[in-house]
Amino acid sequence: MTGAAATSTGGGAAPGVGGAAPAAPFRRIGVVGAGAWGTALALAAARAGRDTLLWGRDAAVVAAIAGERRNPAYLPGIVLDPPLAATTDLAAAAAADVVILAVPAQSTGAVAAALAAHLAPGTPVVLAAKGFDRATARLLSEVLAEAAPTAIPAVLSGPSFAVDVARGLPTAVTVAAADGDLADALAAALAGPAFRPYAATDLVGVQVGGALKNVLAIASGIVVGRGLGASAQAALTARAFAELGRLVAAMGGRPETPMGLSGLGDLVLTATSRQSRNFSFGIALGEGRPGGGSPGDGAGGGPLVEGAATAAVAVALARRHGVELPITEAVAAVIAGRLTIEAAAEGLMARPLKREGA
Repeated sequence: MTGAAATSTGGGAAPGVGGAAPAAPFRRIGVVGAGAWGTALALAAARAGRDTLLWGRDAAVVAAIAGERRNPAYLPGIVLDPPLAATTDLAAAAAADVVILAVPAQSTGAVAAALAAHLAPGTPVVLAAKGFDRATARLLSEVLAEAAPTAIPAVLSGPSFAVDVARGLPTAVTVAAADGDLADALAAALAGPAFRPYAATDLVGVQVGGALKNVLAIASGIVVGRGLGASAQAALTARAFAELGRLVAAMGGRPETPMGLSGLGDLVLTATSRQSRNFSFGIALGEGRPGGGSPGDGAGGGPLVEGAATAAVAVALARRHGVELPITEAVAAVIAGRLTIEAAAEGLMARPLKREGA
């Protein structure tokens, strides 16, 4: 599928529902979602030597990818090298050894339900979005399990911008699955010259880290946009990391997971770079730009700020699990218009003194 024809190279069968690893590396990769991230991941899979088919719902986008080797709506200026096969036929993309689901977090349930009708039982589905489901406050792996119960959930997360991956710049990510052999096989299938996946088995911790760092990146952007200083930004990033670790532990993740790529690595990237939509959204809020703080919906190439949808859900989860996330709560209140930035900053600085690590 990486060339003009979509042919199988005889890779091993997909693992069974029990999650056993395949006898041979996965060969056929279907990527569902032809936005910036889906296109970039499809390129990474193709560069890793996999037969890759990219699905998109927009016929014009798919035609540009397949015929012109470009995706101007989502990755302007990027030549798709190697060429990508693309389709609007969801069943064709689902007929793969592995499916990467690269749609926005809030679309995961609907797209997974449509995908389920075409998946062979036991097909690994790798979730590439970072967020909680806003309607149910569930992890995306839980949403997938309900929508496509015969699929095996896996997660791809970590410090990665779509444009960097598409350009072939060095990137390292985490690929997690409950079964370690499956995680190893997925990492091996996606590893390429400039794309290095590290296998993990902490599905919960990897997802919580990926979701919450988006909210915390908004907070960092607000600090920059309001001109509160580099010292404030550094302090906030450190305390944000503490919040991330608390929620991971409370939800059943492993304590070491936040120290990895899907926690600290992703937080550092997203909370410091203007390439980050969440960080840029926070800057716009901090600067008080009219309309600049709109979270978007990802449609038609427009920016999608996952952290804006995640903030209130993260607050609800924290309360449910009995942990304090003061920065996250402040971000949710600012986005909802219940709190000014000045009041949020004053409230955080006035919190009771405590020992570091608490």
